[in-house]
Amino acid sequence: MVDYKKVIEDAVDKIKNECKGKTIIALSGGVDSSVCAVIAHRAIGEDLVPIFVDTGFMREGEPERIMDVFGDMNLEVIDARDRFIEAVEGVSDPEEKRKIIGETFIRVFEEKAKEVGARYLIQGTIYPDRIESEGGIKSHHNVGGLPINIEFEGIVEPIADLYKDEVRIVARELGLPEEISERMPFPGPGLAVRIVGEVTREKLEVVKRANRIVEEELDEFGPWQAFAAVLEKGTGVKGDVRVHGWIIAVRAVESRDGMTASPVEMPWENLRRISSRIAAEIPDVARVVYDITPKPPATIEYE
Repeated sequence: MVDYKKVIEDAVDKIKNECKGKTIIALSGGVDSSVCAVIAHRAIGEDLVPIFVDTGFMREGEPERIMDVFGDMNLEVIDARDRFIEAVEGVSDPEEKRKIIGETFIRVFEEKAKEVGARYLIQGTIYPDRIESEGGIKSHHNVGGLPINIEFEGIVEPIADLYKDEVRIVARELGLPEEISERMPFPGPGLAVRIVGEVTREKLEVVKRANRIVEEELDEFGPWQAFAAVLEKGTGVKGDVRVHGWIIAVRAVESRDGMTASPVEMPWENLRRISSRIAAEIPDVARVVYDITPKPPATIEYE
């Protein structure tokens, strides 16, 4: 049986040994980076510089929630929304998109590191990130998506040997609020990988609104992960008028560690309500589909 108190102690020691002086932590508000932030604060205290980068690829209201939760840690927020969307402009290939986002993150952190005199970067990388990146399934922005040339003396990953369910146990052990410890997984590249093909401001607005509706409607089920993705355009009819609007895919899965996943068997009435709300509340949506593919053969996210 795993002693999670010892896991925390070992992670604190790792940070103390590897981070000498000012250290930046990439804090997204997810359970992985949040656990790392609390552990790192125990390890190096005031030498820790928590940074939240607002990429513009977050869900509705998410930056504000993160600032509320972590404001007492002197969290610094960097508005890089224009920078990120301009970086992926015209890019349709999923791997290229992930790598561009990963490099953009690093460059933002490098610039802030020079400003505050930090030489190290702490990341909330976990074991599935490494498996999928190293196995060629997809490049996670914080592993396979990292550029070759990095100016930090070291990148420290204190929970890189843990699976998602283990990270949640550590979060509870640390006393993190339930909204963090039980938070649904959210990809590092954010909504950019819930948009198939090129990321545009129009698609971002659509996927943000669709995600909010899905999360509101499925909250009672408490799925491991639930979201909406923008696919391509299809023909529909609204008000007896032909429209060529976006196709939204809804996905809800159960999983233990993210390595495998099964679709949630959703009641028909719930699916109908989700479909009706998305089509009615987002004018540019023509149709809604429900994804019932397990992992494998599919991955959980679309890109």
